[in-house]
Amino acid sequence: MKNVTERFLNYVKIDTESVDEMDAVPSSEKQKNLANLLVEELKEIGASNVRTDEHGYVYATIPATSKKKLPTIGFISHMDTSPAISGANVNPRIISNYDGKDIVLNEELKIYLETSAFPAIKKYVGQDLIVTDGTTLLGADDKAGIAEIMVMAETLLSNPSIEHGTIQLGFTPDEEVGRGVDFFDVEGFGADFAYTVDGGELGELEYENFNAAGAKINIQGTSIHPGSAKNKMINALLLAMEFHNMLPVQENPMFTEHYEGFYMLEHLEGGVDSAKMSYIIRDHDKEKFEKKKETITKISDYLNDKYGEGTFKLSIKDSYYNMREKVEPHFHLIDNAKKAMEELDILPIIVPIRGGTDGARLSYMGIPCPNICTGGNNFHGRYEYISIQSMEKVVELLLKIIEIYSAE
Repeated sequence: MKNVTERFLNYVKIDTESVDEMDAVPSSEKQKNLANLLVEELKEIGASNVRTDEHGYVYATIPATSKKKLPTIGFISHMDTSPAISGANVNPRIISNYDGKDIVLNEELKIYLETSAFPAIKKYVGQDLIVTDGTTLLGADDKAGIAEIMVMAETLLSNPSIEHGTIQLGFTPDEEVGRGVDFFDVEGFGADFAYTVDGGELGELEYENFNAAGAKINIQGTSIHPGSAKNKMINALLLAMEFHNMLPVQENPMFTEHYEGFYMLEHLEGGVDSAKMSYIIRDHDKEKFEKKKETITKISDYLNDKYGEGTFKLSIKDSYYNMREKVEPHFHLIDNAKKAMEELDILPIIVPIRGGTDGARLSYMGIPCPNICTGGNNFHGRYEYISIQSMEKVVELLLKIIEIYSAE
């Protein structure tokens, strides 16, 4: 039986970086390399109904061992890694018995994981940490979740004396680019409810997330030789700056926390003649979320009045919504996860997600689906790390949640 560390180290070495601005699912065919491996491994450990599809989704079933009528529980993680930084040629390293000091990730490139920048790492003194070599992300988001689910599955399948209901497993592509459940087979999955295993440090339990939208703005300027530009040139880059400067300064993600929403300029490119901007818009409060979209629309309308109709072409598309209203009617999901943590001496950390998960969209597709921890830290960057002891504890947590539902 492979342990969680062995599985995790195998998975992170497979490049599954997703690609933004792609209509196809998966956005990168290489995600199917991990999907195919998971299919093989699920068959090897004895899972039933193992399958993948043309979009790279992976599904499997752990048949019930109990004769009682128990709910069907799903566990879901995503296979892709964030395009924020390279996920290719990941070179993980284990820091045994971490001493609480700065970690040299890459001596040659002078890349260090400094405790002054990331003081939370000191909580892991005495534990074994997996880190990067400083040139890529690690991929704990969400290959730690996959490894933990796989070890949980193998434990159950190897021990048929453990009483439980039907367990459904799902591994998705393209979560990081917002399309993780575009083609998710809700009916075929067949779960009454589920958990995404896609959170951060040990103990995180989340049933609130941002309402989310993306805004794209095409700006048409007028390019004229600067020597004869007076009253003729319209510099699209300056118009982009003008647009951005009309947004509330304090509603930038670098100034927000907790339940505070934001506008984030994610991409800007172009020249004098034309420019493109893209924003992500986030807020936990639905009314404030709608207000933010209205604000961006009003700015675009105002600048079109100022510079001429068609100068700014705006499109806004909603991405996902706050899962809270869909999870609260099924609050046993939170109560039982919290109970499982407490029985394992894990301190529950119930916090709103300042982001989104596949579970948010699935909750609106008919599968109430809060999010639980993987044990990882500093996702989407070269300073990402995860505690081996945390991963092992998450496996225990998944099994404990199943045990609690089996006892009802």
